[in-house]
Amino acid sequence: MRREEIADLLFSVPWEDLQARAAAVTVREKGSHVFVRGLIEFSNICHRNCRYCGLRAPNVRLGRYAMSRDEILSAAREAVACGADTIVLQSGEYAVQPQWLAEVIVAIRQELHVPVTLSVGEQPAAACALWKEAGAERYLLKHETADPALYAALHPGHTLSERVAQLRLLHQLGYETGSGFMIGVPGQNPESLVDDILLARELHVEMCGAGPFIPQADTPLGDEAGGTAEMTLRVMAVLRLALPWANIPATTALATLDPAQGQVRGLRAGGNVLMPSFTPSQYRQEYRIYDNKNRVSLELARTAIEAAGRTHALQVAV
Repeated sequence: MRREEIADLLFSVPWEDLQARAAAVTVREKGSHVFVRGLIEFSNICHRNCRYCGLRAPNVRLGRYAMSRDEILSAAREAVACGADTIVLQSGEYAVQPQWLAEVIVAIRQELHVPVTLSVGEQPAAACALWKEAGAERYLLKHETADPALYAALHPGHTLSERVAQLRLLHQLGYETGSGFMIGVPGQNPESLVDDILLARELHVEMCGAGPFIPQADTPLGDEAGGTAEMTLRVMAVLRLALPWANIPATTALATLDPAQGQVRGLRAGGNVLMPSFTPSQYRQEYRIYDNKNRVSLELARTAIEAAGRTHALQVAV
């Protein structure tokens, strides 16, 4: 796809036409099935200072936690028993002990026999290689924005080139890689969304998530306006056309903006993945990347999938 074509799809093509095209490609490339990834946010400790994220290191109002190995395994068992096809281990970016996390991955693989996805930020190459050897198959690392100046402003002390280099390293190590970006973050030129889609296509990521920026009160951007569900849905539809091979989630952020229909609309706009949370209740409220986060329960996931006319493998409601 050329830049001009992507821009036309994003900003000019009527929504009904764009949605219909995305739906047709979804059926052709991905079928009717929706993958359900069981999300476990095992720690909210983070050493970075991202200006939009409630987990940022200077946020002293956040109660920090790190789940134990047994707590993670218990949550993973629940997720798999309910029909989750993958366990996603997510945390803030911190110096997690590589061997400890490798042992957690091995335990999940040996007992539950499901793929493990990691979402733990930029980490040393040796640690990433160890986790791949332990059995992790996928790694999610959003590039957040393809605008280098905006990236640097949002992530003090870090650069977009570093993030892209890490994504390329993960691919070289054999991971299925996932990226993604925010929509409507302060300082974003709408035209840069074209660059986000082109970057994801250039990297040939296996998964790409696009979610609206939602402010978090304890951050420098806490008083800014957020992104919109409407633009998020347009971006999802264009991603489906530009990356027909990719798995595209209907994000929790989209469900937060539109609790009743956000994920249904996301699935109809090209999405084929949902990520209900299995983070234990005593920790869930402290994983505040943004405010008013809507917990996507298994029952909500089931309802959204069926309302969108799609199929799933979920077993029970929780």
